[in-house]
Amino acid sequence: TAPPTEAESDAQVAVELAPGGDPPATPTELPPSPTSSPLSPTATSPSPAQLPALDAITLRLDPVADGFTKPLYLTHAGDGSGRLFVVEQAGRIMIIENGAMNPTPFLDIVSIVGSSGNEQGLLSVAFHPNYPENGRLFVDYTNQQGDTEIAQYTVSSDPNQADPNSGELLLTIDQPYRNHNGGQLVFGPDGYLYIGMGDGGSANDPENRAQNLGTLLGKILRLDVDNAAPYGVPADNPFVGNDQARPEIWSYGWRNPWRISFDRATGDMYVGDVGQNQYEEIDFEAAGAPGGQNYGWRLMEGLHCFNPSSCDPAALGLVLPVAEYDHGQGCSVTGGYAYRGQQFPNLDGIYFYGDYCTGLIWGLRREADGSWSQAQLLSSDRRISSFGEDETGEVYLVDQSGAILSIGGE
Repeated sequence: TAPPTEAESDAQVAVELAPGGDPPATPTELPPSPTSSPLSPTATSPSPAQLPALDAITLRLDPVADGFTKPLYLTHAGDGSGRLFVVEQAGRIMIIENGAMNPTPFLDIVSIVGSSGNEQGLLSVAFHPNYPENGRLFVDYTNQQGDTEIAQYTVSSDPNQADPNSGELLLTIDQPYRNHNGGQLVFGPDGYLYIGMGDGGSANDPENRAQNLGTLLGKILRLDVDNAAPYGVPADNPFVGNDQARPEIWSYGWRNPWRISFDRATGDMYVGDVGQNQYEEIDFEAAGAPGGQNYGWRLMEGLHCFNPSSCDPAALGLVLPVAEYDHGQGCSVTGGYAYRGQQFPNLDGIYFYGDYCTGLIWGLRREADGSWSQAQLLSSDRRISSFGEDETGEVYLVDQSGAILSIGGE
């Protein structure tokens, strides 16, 4: 099968892609990350020396709920309720409670969301760390003009319904093309809101936006949503005081970061960055990193020079991915989560990620000696639009065809 076109190679595209070849029999050896620190096991989990080898893990998917319409994300509210919140692309957030979907949306903003493009729509929700006290939540969506908007809403007197009239716009980011909108919102361990922004779209980053510190496209942003309105910039953001850079920027060189998460045990950040036509990548940023890192695009795609075709990553100060795969195994990476749940101790510390087109799921784990192990763990028939995490650290798979499944294994 020919490789997908650019418009067909990113996360929300309904394209059937046959793998170009079988995955390698043994996992690729990956270099240690120069900026990473070893994982810290949870108190109830085996030590790294006791954990089974990755390729000995047997992974399974267990059904949780279905009937969703183009679900793209799953998260929790941190309120002890056990509810799961599922984002639907058209502009609704639905609740799973007691194993079933509530028929009434938690939030319905379909009327203001533009979702005609494959990568447009309501893309994620993040609940404030103090949501039980303040009822604040934040959404990232493309508006009717195709531009990115970050907005805040508040819950109503009914805990199963947000107030649709409470919306307050924090930030609008012009989008020059219909694809590469990023869309992830997540609060970091530092209490700040992180926002993943794609490079603006088209193909090959034609205006080189990801390397341009004067634009918010192709960046991860870091905002303070508590101490200023509509938002503040943390004083320790890396480009504060640089009149050539936007102060909201935390890191740059991103093509289309499709799912960002923090390891709840270590504070480390993982990012799945969607590739151009050859390589998909997973990037890692250790807790305590000062920000300002350049993750390479469009200078590099994965571990390979892209534009220009020859480069010296070390001389350029680029942060290289800790994992990659080529388009023989898929066409669009979906970043996931490091497992920190209690139900499956042998999965502790494994970062799960997958491919949207082929349904392959890999595990990635940082070992006690600082090296990385990875293995393909499952070949599913799922269109993996996202992974998700509940309040207890269990990890879920979001199938864009409409199902939510939990990840388990031994």
